[in-house]
Amino acid sequence: MGVDRPAVHAGPWFPPVAGAPVEGLPLLCLPHAGGGATAYRTWPHALTPYARAVPVQLPGREDRFGEPPVRSAAVLAAQLADAVAAHPVTRDGCALFGHSMGALLAFELAHELIARGRPPVHVFVSAYRAPQLPRRTRDVHLRDDAGLCEFLAELEGTQAELLRHPELLEVLLPVIRADFELCETYRYRLRRRLDVPVTVLGGRHDAGVPPEDLDAWAEVSGERFAVELFDGGHFYLRQRQAAVLSVVAEALRGRRRA
Repeated sequence: MGVDRPAVHAGPWFPPVAGAPVEGLPLLCLPHAGGGATAYRTWPHALTPYARAVPVQLPGREDRFGEPPVRSAAVLAAQLADAVAAHPVTRDGCALFGHSMGALLAFELAHELIARGRPPVHVFVSAYRAPQLPRRTRDVHLRDDAGLCEFLAELEGTQAELLRHPELLEVLLPVIRADFELCETYRYRLRRRLDVPVTVLGGRHDAGVPPEDLDAWAEVSGERFAVELFDGGHFYLRQRQAAVLSVVAEALRGRRRA
């Protein structure tokens, strides 16, 4: 069992979490559209001894608010791969977990890391239809603020109170809009299947990502592929966190890094 130590500062991409374990395989956790590292604030203490969750902070949010958000999945994946190579937290390998937009980023980052000779040991993608499928939405990032807020309310991923505060929306909406642009303008490129284990997770009642859209990840994955469904909608993992982390920990069992 690892011992809690002061968190290693690994640059803006991997903000330290006070008191979190610093031993074990790093699981880079990529957020949903508009989300930041705090979306995974409770994860770093929950996966030991098999792994340690490392929330990823993308440009334009939380303590990186002063930076412009990136509107291209390929560009962002390349920047993330640079960060993975540059910082001690991930120098000996990592696994990837991405929810919603984060799943698309995990997919692109996995390909980028493989191309650089640093393949992830496992990729977890959550609540996002397979990348080779056409996008279900193409105009969300083009809607006015009211239309964008209406869409966010339907997803039930943004607290209703936030949507009623103009000063908060002024900060949040540009980042959310940029993230939807990233997803809606994404163009899938035909490449070799991911030759790493892939686990796809989703909510049984997620109207926007039905089970068949999750199953389609098999077309871009290798033989080591699995699908796990949980009760709930698009943000099922908030209510089913313990069950989700159990699946992740079991998949990473035996890959513990001291």
